[in-house]
Amino acid sequence: MKELSLNILDITENSVKAGATLTEITLDESDKNLILTIKDDGCGMSEETVKSVTDPFYTTRTTRKVGLGLPFLKLAAEQTGGGIEITSVVAKDENSPHGTCVTATFNKEHLDFTPLGDITATVTTLVQGHPDTDFLFIHRKNGGEATLDTRELRQVLEDVPLDTYDVIKWIEEYLREQYSQIN
Repeated sequence: MKELSLNILDITENSVKAGATLTEITLDESDKNLILTIKDDGCGMSEETVKSVTDPFYTTRTTRKVGLGLPFLKLAAEQTGGGIEITSVVAKDENSPHGTCVTATFNKEHLDFTPLGDITATVTTLVQGHPDTDFLFIHRKNGGEATLDTRELRQVLEDVPLDTYDVIKWIEEYLREQYSQIN
């Protein structure tokens, strides 16, 4: 993929499909490194599945025989000298802790570092496409941070759906304003 924001969109879509009610997307960025973490409270994956998900010819989809989201993320991280770590706990019952955490580390100074891309559009697209799912987004950079927590928005908005045009436009402007102060 040409931008990491597209990888983030793809991996987060997997979280939603896994039944996550909350997906946390964290970017910790320094001058030299970028650490991306996507953590969800979805149904989780077995140990066997975790070992297989970075194989491009492994997928749980029935519509096609390849799954490229995690393999592409792994490749993007490894080609910069970084790596990927995936941990997951399968849901035993409704109250047991479960979910998946994907952490990818990138060396930003490497020639093959994939640019982050339009992360504001990615977060906005996720909220618009999945208004009943909660997202916590945090991007720490240059001593500042851009954040969005849909749980807080729900409290303020009460019965207004998150995919309402005015809400989506506000989210986009809110994130862009924060980015203007940390870039």
